Amino acid sequence: MKKLRLLFYGLMIALALPVAAQAKTLYWISHGGPADPVWTYFLQGAELWAKSTGQTVKTSFHNGDVPSQQEAIRAAIAAKADAIVTTSPDPGSLVEIVKEAKAANIPLINFNTPDPSAHFQAYVGTDLIVVGKGWAQYLVDKGLVKKGDFVWMPVEVPGASYGVEEEKGIKQVFEPLGITWEITETTLDQAEVITRMSDYLSANRGKIKAIIGLGDLATGSIKRVFDQVGVKPGEIPVVGWGNSLDTTGEVKEGYVNAAQWQDPQATSYLALSLALMASDGIPPAFNIITGALYEKDGADVYEKVMAGK
Repeated sequence: MKKLRLLFYGLMIALALPVAAQAKTLYWISHGGPADPVWTYFLQGAELWAKSTGQTVKTSFHNGDVPSQQEAIRAAIAAKADAIVTTSPDPGSLVEIVKEAKAANIPLINFNTPDPSAHFQAYVGTDLIVVGKGWAQYLVDKGLVKKGDFVWMPVEVPGASYGVEEEKGIKQVFEPLGITWEITETTLDQAEVITRMSDYLSANRGKIKAIIGLGDLATGSIKRVFDQVGVKPGEIPVVGWGNSLDTTGEVKEGYVNAAQWQDPQATSYLALSLALMASDGIPPAFNIITGALYEKDGADVYEKVMAGK
């Protein structure tokens, strides 16, 4: 019986070894900050993926600090990560790091903010140029802006990849029509966002014909800003990001005309899935594009997703 027990234990250990050998460590690295509502949902997707797959995912936020994010990716490479998924903080900022990851044979997947110049293995997320063009075209098609109008575009971090790419798409629509715009900084601090947006709106209310929120904190602050300045819902047309319960509420109440859903949980989940696949020797030869523009009649759908219902 003792020999049988030893044989049995030996078989159990042998069966367990292949499972243990499959366990990997992936890094999830974001340019965003935990105070930004949309990044709560991106993080949820990463945590759910780790729980469902049994893999280890090490996450970090870098609050728009490009050198800090570069250092984090290089640290992951040095730690011999099985794979890395990361956002692009600024156009061109990760070109050399992508080369370093390839030299180390570590898959590096881009998510949320694309940068084709860096030649990542794959991208998962929205096409930001298409998103920006969609916002501008929505305002034009609905007759909310016309030639000679001025549009205000608040953004958390001017010069960051997401706003730069979105503006490219907006420019394609507005420039030929003679519509002008200005991008202003709101920062990543919620209180500062409201203060800066309220001050700008108070000073320029007479010329602003529409608003495009280039980031989630900016769009999600519209109601608070309008109420503070005394702007009624619908008085100034607004489009922008819609990845927060604040914004779905604004859409339902008429403060925001249309908002862009980014599929944040799904984006993280799919990016990590591609990274794991690549670490198993199956290179992804495709990108995954996410997102949808919704109005009042579709806000409930995304509100339920974000509320976990």
